[in-house]
Amino acid sequence: MLSLRTLQPGDEAALEAFLCQHTETSMFLRSNLRTAGLVDGGAQFQGTYVAAVEDKMITAVAAHYWNGMIQVLAPIHLQAVVRQLMTQSNRTITGISGPAQQVQATREALELANRPTPVDEREKLFSLQLHELCVPQMLRSGRVQCRLPTTHELELLVEWCIAYSVETLGEVETSSLRHNCERVIEMRQAMGVHWVLQDGETTVSYSAFNACLPDIVQVGGVWTPPSLRVHGYAKCVIAGSLLSAQERKVKRAILFTPKHNKAAQAVYLGLGFQLIPEEYGLLRFKDAFE
Repeated sequence: MLSLRTLQPGDEAALEAFLCQHTETSMFLRSNLRTAGLVDGGAQFQGTYVAAVEDKMITAVAAHYWNGMIQVLAPIHLQAVVRQLMTQSNRTITGISGPAQQVQATREALELANRPTPVDEREKLFSLQLHELCVPQMLRSGRVQCRLPTTHELELLVEWCIAYSVETLGEVETSSLRHNCERVIEMRQAMGVHWVLQDGETTVSYSAFNACLPDIVQVGGVWTPPSLRVHGYAKCVIAGSLLSAQERKVKRAILFTPKHNKAAQAVYLGLGFQLIPEEYGLLRFKDAFE
């Protein structure tokens, strides 16, 4: 018998058991669950979770997070789950992500088809077993170094975060975006989940993990300023971050990138990433940034 439940502390194991069946498309859900649990007080990584439960097992879930993003993983009962979620969450919807078909189905279920979307992507998913990582010669030789950022670089990284958000996520450069980027960089610095690449005396590229588990990480936020591109810096900073993860016993990496971004895909394939058949969906609403 089907029931819809707003998940509460104590439901973590049941939710994790379901999410583990969909590793490539559940990284945000699993990472946020591990970091913040099922309490929703509006803090970073917290959200409201609604699940479909059948025979005491979770078969679908959707979460509405502190930042307005809806994460969906509902191969069945999607409409029921996302509509119930909206009755429990009072947040503005800034975007939707999850398996590509489910993202579009969620948009339709919530009657958001006419809302402007600067980002509406079906993204390619990639996976890499870290023991198969192809480390670029430039990094192996020591010509460039990948390392954690220093505190005096954080102001630069905020500027890069803003530029990344405008170019990649379709956001508008505002004081609100600057504040959000400052929080993101501060959080990543505190958690030790971002890296810079240094060539000589110059900081040239950046990469981060936007979701982390003990055995898997998800790469995101890769940025090289336009004037420094085509030198192989992005490939080196990603490789360096994954070597660091490997030292912490991480076994696998996941990432997604727009289908039209052939340059990024070439970088990932060159590092040894393999394409996964399933597509990831990322949708961001224009009015959320204005």
